[in-house]
Amino acid sequence: MQIAQELCLKNVNITHPADNEVRVKMLAAPINPSDINMVQGTYALLPQLPAVGGNEGVGVVVEIGRHVSSMRPGDWVVPVDAGLGTWCTEAVFSEDSLVRVPSDIPVAGAATVSVNPCTAYRLLSDFETLRPGDTIIQNASNSGVGQAVIQIATSLGITTINVVRDREDLSSLIQRLRDLGADHVITEEQLRKPEMKDLFKNCPRPRLALNCVGGKSTTEMLRHLDYGGTMVTYGGMSKQPVTVPVSALIFKNVKLCGFWVTQWKKERAQTDREEIVKMIRDLCDLIRRGKLVPPPSTQRPLEDFSRALQDSQTPFLSRKQILIM
Repeated sequence: MQIAQELCLKNVNITHPADNEVRVKMLAAPINPSDINMVQGTYALLPQLPAVGGNEGVGVVVEIGRHVSSMRPGDWVVPVDAGLGTWCTEAVFSEDSLVRVPSDIPVAGAATVSVNPCTAYRLLSDFETLRPGDTIIQNASNSGVGQAVIQIATSLGITTINVVRDREDLSSLIQRLRDLGADHVITEEQLRKPEMKDLFKNCPRPRLALNCVGGKSTTEMLRHLDYGGTMVTYGGMSKQPVTVPVSALIFKNVKLCGFWVTQWKKERAQTDREEIVKMIRDLCDLIRRGKLVPPPSTQRPLEDFSRALQDSQTPFLSRKQILIM
């Protein structure tokens, strides 16, 4: 499917916000894999058509309804949940669908904080009790989530083993991930070699494995997981099933879990919204302190969305496409 052919720019009239609504001028919104899947109709969450694309972004409040109490004009806001429709210049949203972020962080950081960094934050927080000196292993390490995992783990004193696919510019990718704080960067081929055991002479075996690929990569990571460790699957880029050796379940007592940040946010929005606010606040604090930087990006005007969509699906490009409104 040619994604750009399924989308078009359209002018619509914006109404004044109702009592519990907020009118927002969007500043920037990225293009994520989940956005592409939603347009393709293959994502687990699909909007009613016609719809505005985009699940993430940052905007500034320009008008509020009379019962709105948590934000005021001039505040920066990001979506609480997916499906809001952020690829637009301006929109009216419910107050509950937004959360404030500080306006003293870079626009690109604010625009990309609510999906990948939130996923990374929860992966490192919710499945194993990790302490400084512990080790984790992950594949798709140069993805948006992978880069956020590296940086958040570094801020917590956690060692990371980062698996990437081999490529022509491998040395430059390894250096970029090390600059973010990666302790070890290895290829999928190196992950399968017997020499991997030498790595664990210098660091403990990982308690946590983060899987965004599936297939053989998953099986190889499981081989190196510590006894009683946990592997969390949050993506399936290879479109291959997760294959688990019986021995890993019986003799290593590993635990297998899945995670979808959209579902996590949906549940917390109903039961403990403050936990979402705290997570966003913690991540913005890391951004402010230079401990969490957004992935390399290309910023394009909304009118150039076709080129941005094309580039977002180009293999090995490794640059986030961000639409500027």
